[in-house]
Amino acid sequence: MTNSTSSAATAPQVVHENGVGEIKLLSSTDDDYGGVIVEMDGPMDSTTFLSILRASISHWRQLGKKTIWIKLPIHLVSVVEPLVKEGFGYHHAEPEYLMLVYSILESANTIPANATHRVGVGAFVMNEKREILAVKEKSGPFIGVWKFPTGTVDQGEDLCAAAIREVKEETGVDTEFVEVLAFRQMLETYFTKSELFVLCILRPLSFDIQVQEQEIEAAQWMPWEDYAAQPFMEKQEIKKMNEAFWAKIDGHYSGFTPHLTSSSFSDKKCLLFLNSEGA
Repeated sequence: MTNSTSSAATAPQVVHENGVGEIKLLSSTDDDYGGVIVEMDGPMDSTTFLSILRASISHWRQLGKKTIWIKLPIHLVSVVEPLVKEGFGYHHAEPEYLMLVYSILESANTIPANATHRVGVGAFVMNEKREILAVKEKSGPFIGVWKFPTGTVDQGEDLCAAAIREVKEETGVDTEFVEVLAFRQMLETYFTKSELFVLCILRPLSFDIQVQEQEIEAAQWMPWEDYAAQPFMEKQEIKKMNEAFWAKIDGHYSGFTPHLTSSSFSDKKCLLFLNSEGA
């Protein structure tokens, strides 16, 4: 994904060509990969926009730019059609905006694709009685079975925090993160996207259950023997997860713990997950 070097202005700017006349151009900022980013905001009719867009593309081509990213807020949907007709394609959409991109280069397109995976989390939580925190969901593929709490990592969310949040939301139980037990990749699950599912171990800090009634039918501390005896648990994937968890409990398996590090190319938070025996 592209990163802007400074915040973009939204009003068109004016440049002179050979000192004759004035041509309005879209305001932009350079990204880190030889392209430009335009963040639209103010109102603009499609006819005026098309004229300014064509002049801007010509200007950026002369400057040797490679790609043009246009971040279009939802209230400017009227200019989507001229953008598409000029060769822009959809890259990704969020609730507040649509991102379109155009490759100026005539060579092979190297624009990175939008996110290819969704990230899910699940949590094994066991108390001192060796009872597992189990839930029954009201909808989805797991109706009628007791399972560990699961959910989706929010955009920009630490997956450790996501596991803690999902357990709290579904059961009301407070926990602390211990380690990543394992992860699974499932191909082409959500709108052709794949899923990375991260299975975590959490330690309970409270024990009273308060069911989130919107999605969860029931929740309980369940003896491991009863939990593992469900026919559902004989499915190969679930059986392997259970075996890894029990191996961890018995001290025969070591998962992955997060180590806060600094990124080599940005100031963003970075968590490096390492096997605790090799850390």
